[in-house]
This record gives sequence, structure tokens and C-alpha cells, in this order.
Amino acid sequence: MYDLGDQFKLDLNRAIANPACVLKGDKYRITVLTERLVRLEYNAEGYFEDSPTELVWYRNFPRPEFNVINNRSNLIIETKYFSLSYIKEAPFVGSSINKAGNLKIDLLGSEKTWYYTHPEVKNFGAPVLQQNGVADDNLEFNMHGLFSIDGFASIDDSNSNLLNARGNCFARSHKQIDIYVFMYGKDFSLALKDYYMLTGYPALIPRYALGNWWSRNDTYDDDKIDDLIENFSTHHIPISVLMLDKDWHIRVRENNSHLRTGFTFNGELFKNPTELVNKLHSRHIRLGVNINPIEGFYPIDAFYPTALKYLPASANGVIPFNVYDAKTVDVYLKVFIHPLDNYGIDFFWIDWYDKNRTKELALLKHYHFYDMMRNYKRRPMVYGYNARVAAHRYPVLYAGKSIVSWTTLANIPYFNGRAANIGVSWWSHDIGGYFNGTEDNELYERYIQLGTFSPILKLSADEGRFYKREPWRWGIRTYAIAREYLMLRHRLIPYLYAEAYRYYKYGIPVVQPVYYQYPELFDDVLYRNEYYFGSQFFVSPIITKKDPVMNRVIHKFFLPDGTWYNFRTGKKFLGKRKHVSFFRNEEYPVFVKSGAIIPMATHSNINDTRPPITMEIQIFPGQSNSFRLYEDDGISDLYLRGYSLTTLIEYNYLPNNYTVIIRPIEGKTGIVPEKRNYIIRFRNTKKSDDVQAYIKSEKTDCKLSVDGTDFVIELRDIPTTEQLTLNCKGKDIEIDAIRIVIEDIEEIISDLPLLTSQKDFIYNLLIDKNIPKEKKRIEIHKLTKGKNAFEKKYVQLFLQLLEYMDQVK
Repeated sequence: MYDLGDQFKLDLNRAIANPACVLKGDKYRITVLTERLVRLEYNAEGYFEDSPTELVWYRNFPRPEFNVINNRSNLIIETKYFSLSYIKEAPFVGSSINKAGNLKIDLLGSEKTWYYTHPEVKNFGAPVLQQNGVADDNLEFNMHGLFSIDGFASIDDSNSNLLNARGNCFARSHKQIDIYVFMYGKDFSLALKDYYMLTGYPALIPRYALGNWWSRNDTYDDDKIDDLIENFSTHHIPISVLMLDKDWHIRVRENNSHLRTGFTFNGELFKNPTELVNKLHSRHIRLGVNINPIEGFYPIDAFYPTALKYLPASANGVIPFNVYDAKTVDVYLKVFIHPLDNYGIDFFWIDWYDKNRTKELALLKHYHFYDMMRNYKRRPMVYGYNARVAAHRYPVLYAGKSIVSWTTLANIPYFNGRAANIGVSWWSHDIGGYFNGTEDNELYERYIQLGTFSPILKLSADEGRFYKREPWRWGIRTYAIAREYLMLRHRLIPYLYAEAYRYYKYGIPVVQPVYYQYPELFDDVLYRNEYYFGSQFFVSPIITKKDPVMNRVIHKFFLPDGTWYNFRTGKKFLGKRKHVSFFRNEEYPVFVKSGAIIPMATHSNINDTRPPITMEIQIFPGQSNSFRLYEDDGISDLYLRGYSLTTLIEYNYLPNNYTVIIRPIEGKTGIVPEKRNYIIRFRNTKKSDDVQAYIKSEKTDCKLSVDGTDFVIELRDIPTTEQLTLNCKGKDIEIDAIRIVIEDIEEIISDLPLLTSQKDFIYNLLIDKNIPKEKKRIEIHKLTKGKNAFEKKYVQLFLQLLEYMDQVK
């Protein structure tokens, strides 16, 4: 048994199931882990495995409620969710004809039955990769997921390797059936929590990972990096992560191509790596570098002679890498990786994938991730392809090098939604596309907007001067749109980090597809891309080009139950119905529910991702709500020792009287700024005549203003350890949403190439409250006839505007 270090040790007792949950015979063992989750084992020799596997680490759950009928020949187990029937000691056999065989599990409250070898064809699957130099339509979702409209799913863990107490990986010594069956019905969120209890909860990513990333397959050096960072600063565009591709290190040339291995900075490109890292950190930018040990270690590396003292080289002088050999892993980490750590590098991009060797990649990511735990000051994060084994434990995942195209863009939200089927939220795509295709300003704008409301936003491209990922290389309009959304992304970090904590702590995915709540939408290509983005946002991505007549995208979308507001414009929509609306290049269909609370940052240094001194909180009217704002230092593991602060933001709404209370409820002081400036922005709200602000019971001053359709209250130097109470009173506080819609229609008509008199006519017809909708429709249809007839394309547009007015309340 090789000792890799304390950070790799596992508590084997946590892998041994509670005896009160186990029913065992000579050849079988059945463990009821939760009311929804059961483990099934069979071995003809009576051998059963209690060691943790690569996937499953924890089985010692509290005893759930279940009843047992255990007679001489049959075993029946029943919980609130399922009823399991088994002919004792018989081999696990399932039948697709009678769904009985020797073992079956009925999902209570339905006619659904799981049986051994069930094909589970209604399982929605999960992504393996997106695109890695393949055609746009060659997506892979053949990885078995947990979400199924049958209400059940299984995981076959029979072929997993095992882990010992020191974290060494080894093969099973006995062949056995080892399957976990999730029987959850309509309670998929609880099934996910069971999965996390079994395999480990998601990791809490560093706060900086929620900002804007930059990566290009280019040969950077000190000067190029200085120029790049200066350009971001000059154009006032935030960046939080810089990733260096494979050319940062000395490379080996073999058979007329460069190998990917290498762990020594190229001194001709980077004179002083420590100085480089310190310079980036001083500007609040973190550094990740590309590595790949699979090809082994070559004499070009500075620490090769040291490695040779512990590991033998092959005949050609290469030290082979074997991730299953603990000593090799130990030498790799201590000799090649730790010197890079000493430079201050923040994380590693493990740039290797082989469909036939995913277990090796999974183990490599595991060792990297846990090796980072030896230093509590640096929170673990690795970056790489999906290794298929408990991918949520090792963020961030990379979806592969994608083609620049509208098809790729359309695939991203669909991909991210299905990733939740295996409990994964932190997935990264190449925003803008990686290679091939055609660079297009509208496509680039929509990539940036989608990236803003995606788990990770990484601008990336292959080498080549004409891949334009830098916003300042586009025209003024595209540059302005990209800059606006990239700045918004950084401002949203307080919200995103609180949602990241919910994912880590409670197993609530940051991205959840709409079909979790509305399964019938899964096969509807118009709506299946939609998703919840944390607890407050709902996103309906734009994946098509704009209409040339309207100069806007005509976008159909579905909104869930409730009342919703467009986050940017404040337009109000009724939920649980389908809509059509019109979006200019700078607009995007991102919605928040009534009562939404969105905490946002305002930093003097736009790259800064730390808890802000000035925080803006946007609040939408309509109903009461609360939001738990979680904060810690964002970069270390001190949060595991209680060094964090949770602040409760409460919004108590009445139509003419509303109150906001901000108060710390859990954690320690000194985590966030001692005093904070608050900008409370009430969206779609008129100015209140009576505003009172209190710190505890003491009245404090505040500044009031109106910004468009928003009522804004500013407070300065508010102690973050005290309760802030803000009360507003007034009549008819909420702004009528139809006013916003009419302004939008006016802009649309104004942009049309029509006579001014024609524009006046159609505008007055549409907004006239005294004309019934059906009569308006008739009058619009008449516009195709007569001397001054409109073209049919305009008449169709006017009918769409009429529907638009009707659906927005």
C-alpha cells in the first residue's frame, strides 16, 4: 500500500452500509439506502464488496422507512416509492415480456416496473462530449443519466475499480453484479440528492471561475500577455481567468509533430514564471495551464533527472506514465506538478481524452484535484473532458473543440441541460466557437449573451488571426454589445456564487432544463433549450438569425407558471403559456419571476471577483421573496472551517407598501467588507413618496432617484454585521407593463422602411384601447388590398405585434 499523502485518504467506514439497511442471503445482498435508492448485489460465491469504488464512496446512510416480508423463498421490500420482489438466492434475471423474472421493482403510484437488464429507453441520457473536431450534428448523449420519464434509472457499478484507505486504486478481485436503482417517480430532485449522498456532493468552485475566461491556441510570451491584458483593461472589459494552451512549455518534436507532454516553462517565452503569475494576480486574474502526462516524461523537462531516480525509463529514455501505479502518480505530482504549483499557478487543464480510457482520465483528475487539497489557501479546481465517473466532483468540464456555427450555438443550452441528468453544472464551451465555420457579428453577439447566462464563460479559439474573440476587433455595435454582457457577467458573480454554494451544499444544479418541470417539452425543438439559471433566472436562448424585415429576432418561448419579467427591459409576461416576442441584437430573452432578488457587484477594479464593497440588489415587484447571499474568500478552503457569511435578503411586498430587510444570519465577521454601500434598485417601480431606512432601530440617510422605469435607493457605509431595514410606501407603485410594450412597438414600427403616415396609421390602430382585438385583426388583413396596400411581409408583422400586445400584461 503506497502512501500518497493525507489529502488522498478515504474513510472506509463511510462506505460500509448501515446493517439495519441490509438484507442478505448466501448469494445476494440488497441494501435499502433511501426510500428511493436500493443497491442490488449478486455473487454465486457469496462475496460482496464494501470498499469504496471509483464512483461510489458513501453507503452508510440512516435507515429509511421500509417494510419487509421475508419468507423461505421470497423477499419483498416496500418503501414510500417502490416495492421490490425477489426470489431469494436466484440469479438476477429480468424479462421484457412479463417484467418479472427473479427480480423486479415496481414504482408505486404508477404502472412502471424496473427489472434486471431493463433497457431504460426513456432515459434522457447525458452528454459525453459536445464536439471535438466532428460535425455539428454528431452530438453524443449516450451516457446513461438519472433522469427518465419512467421515473427510474439504474447505475451499473459492477466493473468499477476500488479504492483503499490511502486512495490507491485497484481492480476488483471477484466478479459480481453491483447495481444501484433509483426509483423516484416525479421527485427527480430528491434522486439527485441521493446520488450526491452516494458519490459525494459537487465541489464548490473558486469564485474567480465565475468570471470571464480567455483561452486561445496561440504561442504567448510575456509581451503578448501584457498586450492582451492591457487591451482588456483599455476597453474596460473584465477578465478573471487566463488559460495558456500547450505552447507555454518546452515541447518534444517526434515523427514530424509536437507531443503534448511537457512541464517546464519555455524560457524563451517566459523569463520569470513567478513574476508572470504575480503580475496577473495583482490584476485579479488567475492562471491555468495546459498539461498532459499520458505520453510520459522526456529528458527535456528540468526535473527529469530527479524523476529518473525513482522511476525507470524505457529504452528510448522516456519514463512512462501509469495512472494506476501509485508510485508513478506520486513522482508525477511531487516532481513535475508541485514545482509549477510553487510558481503560483491556480489550476491545470488536463488536455487528454480517449473514449476507451475514460477511467484513466477520471483517476488522473481525481489525483490532481485531491493533490491541490494539501494547500488550504488554494481551492481545488481542474479543467478537462468528461471522464464519466462522478464528473460533478471534479469541475470544470470541457465540452470539446467546437465548430463556429449557429448549430453549435443551438447545441450548447441543450447540452448543458442534459448535463444535469448526471448532476453536472460546471461545463465549459468555447464561446464564439473554436475553429472552422465563418466569423459573423450576429453569431458572436448571441454566443456572448448565451455565455453570460451559462455556467462558465470561456472565450476561446484556435490559432489563426481571423478568429475574432476579442470584442474590440469587431465593429462598434458588436463591441458595445459584447462589452455590456461581459461586464454584466462579472456583476452577477454575487448571485452566481450564492447559487454555486446551493449546488455544493444542497445538490441543487445551477442549470436545470425546463423539461424537468414540463417533460412534454423535451421533444419540442422550439422550447427544449430553455433552462432555469439558478433560483431566480429563466433563460430562453436565441439560436436563430434575426428577421431581415423587422431587424429583430422573432422568438417563440415558453414561460413556466407564474408572472415573469424580462430582466433587461422589464416587460411583463404571464407564465404557463407560450409567447412570441421580438429581440434586437442587444436584447436577450432572460426572465425573472415576480419578486426576484438579484444581488450584483460594483467594483472599482472590473477584474475583481471578491465580495464587493458596493453591492446593487435588483428587486422585481409582484410578490414577497427571500434570497440567501452566501460569501467567503472565494479562493481557499477556509469555508470548510466556518469562515463564511450568509446574509438573508428579504422582500416583503404589498402593492402600496414594501419592505426590504438585509441581515446576516450565519457565519463569521471579517469575511466580507466591514461596511458596504447598497444600491437597491426596484425594477418597474415608481418613486415612493415615503421611504424610511434603519440600521437596527436607528434611522439612517438614503439617496432617492429614478432611472427610467426603476426606483433607486442608495445607502452608504452600512455595517454588514447589522440589520438594514428599508420601508417604502406609495400609491400604484408598480409601473404598468403595457407602457413598456407600447414603447417597444413604437421602436419596431419606427425602424420599418415605410412612409411616416403609414407608421402613424398602424401604430394608432394597434394601441387604440377602444377597438376590439378581433376588429384590429380584420383591419390589418385589409391592408393587403387597395391602392396603398402593404406588402404581405409587413401585414404578417403587424399581426405578430397584435399578438405580442395581447400576451404581455
